[in-house]
Amino acid sequence: MSERKVLNKYIPPDFDPSLIPRRKQPKNAQQVVRLMAPFSMRCNTCGEYIYKGKKFNARKETVEGEDYYGIKIFRFYIKCTLCSAEITFKTDPKNTDYAAEHGASRNFEPWREEQAVEEEDRLAKLEEEESNPMKALENRTIDSKREMDILDALQDIRAKNARLERVGQSADIAAKLHMEEIETEEDRQKKQLEEEDEELVRRVFAKIPAEKPEDPSAPVITLKRKADGDEPSVDSLVAPSTLALVKGKAPLIGVSKKRKGDTKNSLGIKVKHKKVTA
Repeated sequence: MSERKVLNKYIPPDFDPSLIPRRKQPKNAQQVVRLMAPFSMRCNTCGEYIYKGKKFNARKETVEGEDYYGIKIFRFYIKCTLCSAEITFKTDPKNTDYAAEHGASRNFEPWREEQAVEEEDRLAKLEEEESNPMKALENRTIDSKREMDILDALQDIRAKNARLERVGQSADIAAKLHMEEIETEEDRQKKQLEEEDEELVRRVFAKIPAEKPEDPSAPVITLKRKADGDEPSVDSLVAPSTLALVKGKAPLIGVSKKRKGDTKNSLGIKVKHKKVTA
């Protein structure tokens, strides 16, 4: 199965292609090709619409006796999808398009009509200018005036855009300055509040009575110091058991007696001190 698509064929060494007879074909033989409908059309037999791009198995042949500057023209045969009626169309090298020939009519396309009308007007204008020199001069004058009007309009648009750009830049600068002023005012107010807070903290911790502020609605901070006689004693603030333990009246539980001369350093190791006599 892996070799069924191999394109290489065995050619024996004694092969002579000149001995192969030519195949006899008719002069205008048709070929079966696969193509898509080049334009939307309607079948003249059943009225079925065939959209552009629908695929068909078509027969192709060369049109005898017709060409365009040596370019061959081909004809294609297809069948309607509904009634199987034969439809033919051929190439149109002059307009780089296709032309419906038999069995179907091409759907109306407005842009094709507009192009045809424009082409007719252009040809009629050229013919008129060739026969009438004054008409040619008049047409050139009209074209020059139209070009000048277009250039003037373009210049006005450019000037307007430049003016709007300058105005936009000025507005951006003004907005930026306004934002800087707002930020400066906010920073000033923030700094003033911080200074007031620092002054208040300094007065409180330095026990300096605050001066009367200029604003009568502002609160007045006053500091009062208790008299020495009103302060409680240390003994009244400590528990009786703790006080007895500090004064040495309570027995020490779980405390081992130390020998004289033995002490402990900061690491908890016993150190013996020997008495040195002179």
